[in-house]
Amino acid sequence: MTEPSKVIHIRNVGQEISENDLLQLVQSFGIVTKTVMLRAKNQALLQMQDVASAVNALQYYANVQPSIRGRNVYLQFSSHQELTTMDQNSQRTKGGDQDTQPNRILLVTIHHLLYPVTVEVLHQVFSPHGFVEKIVTFQKSAGSQALIQYQSRQSAVSARTDLQGRNIYDGCCQLDIQFSNLNELQVNYNNERSRDFTNSSLPSEQKGRSSQPGYGDTGGMYALQPPGASAVAFPQMNAAAVAAAFGGGLPPGISGTNDKCTVLVTNLDPDKIDEDKLFNIFSIYGNIVRIKLLHNKPDHALVEMGDALQAELAVHFLKGAMLFSKRLEVNFSKHPSITEGADTHEYLNSNLNRYNRNAAKNYRYCCSPTKMIHLSSLPQDITEEEIVTHLEEHGTIINTKLFESNGKKQALVQFDTEEQATEALVCKHASSIDRSIIRISFSQLQTI
Repeated sequence: MTEPSKVIHIRNVGQEISENDLLQLVQSFGIVTKTVMLRAKNQALLQMQDVASAVNALQYYANVQPSIRGRNVYLQFSSHQELTTMDQNSQRTKGGDQDTQPNRILLVTIHHLLYPVTVEVLHQVFSPHGFVEKIVTFQKSAGSQALIQYQSRQSAVSARTDLQGRNIYDGCCQLDIQFSNLNELQVNYNNERSRDFTNSSLPSEQKGRSSQPGYGDTGGMYALQPPGASAVAFPQMNAAAVAAAFGGGLPPGISGTNDKCTVLVTNLDPDKIDEDKLFNIFSIYGNIVRIKLLHNKPDHALVEMGDALQAELAVHFLKGAMLFSKRLEVNFSKHPSITEGADTHEYLNSNLNRYNRNAAKNYRYCCSPTKMIHLSSLPQDITEEEIVTHLEEHGTIINTKLFESNGKKQALVQFDTEEQATEALVCKHASSIDRSIIRISFSQLQTI
């Protein structure tokens, strides 16, 4: 067993996790003096002020599974007793952390995205540090991202040093900046998604997806309809289109090769669950054909999804989720479909299926349950107090934000725990407020 050290080694640090996320994980146990992000290995090192602070943190997380942005991370003592440098730009590890080497191209991830961040906004933020040649924006599982190419490497280093961790707008749109390993950005169109500031003659109409590695081109890997796709009358997107909706590739952990459309859910609370509540949460990840509660096993249920990729998303994001004080087990069923019958609930023609319209948008926001839920289809004159009243029976509400987008009222509601937010979604999605049927989904924002 590794001896206690004031350096904590963290594993499974996905690209969507920022340095600030990790600091929030341990800062209540003491001061963090140094950090090193090992992006190539999905790992990080945090040095606490003293050994006692690190010991307290690891003792706490021995009993509580730490999770950041829906991803479980794992903490242990590092074999290092001291980090020799805090300069991540010059940090070198045995495995070679290539994405921390200075480069004139920056990879920017934007967290807590409340307002649109366009090419023009990024140019205003980054151009004070040097001549910006090219910008390309795209969506990945980590969130909204951009590649920004400077004329010189010095400009990129200056921008990263000054802007890392800062917000574009007050309280939101936080910048997480890494050096890209690309040598040159290829920009084919000057439009709202990409811009070549050295070539103003490029056309604005994009007739096809960019072939630039790392943003947009999925290759041939997802070019076919997922095997086992259900033959029901749902609008279907092939796997390439789904990958594009995620920003050019399927989320980490999603293979796209699953051939089963039916999911087995176990460890349910039979006194609190019903088919409609299961529909509410599983419909986040795809259209629902039918649901069957197993009467001979009251804590079991079968959920048939619209296609095999949607079933894989549901298994991936819901396995281990807490609902009604029960940790859900979600696995693929041996049954290819659910036979119609008196004991099944049909949802094939339900207008509540989320993927009948705006499928690409729904795929983009797929994630594990979070503490934050997003409400839409709200009455125009609704107040934050009415929203709290509608949801407060499900847990402690930390914060709310009512806002308008495209002329429609929407809201963010932050609960104390993921389980409370999940219960609110399960019980109140498709409920009515002042004759309006509201829609609820999970938000990837960490704070309001």
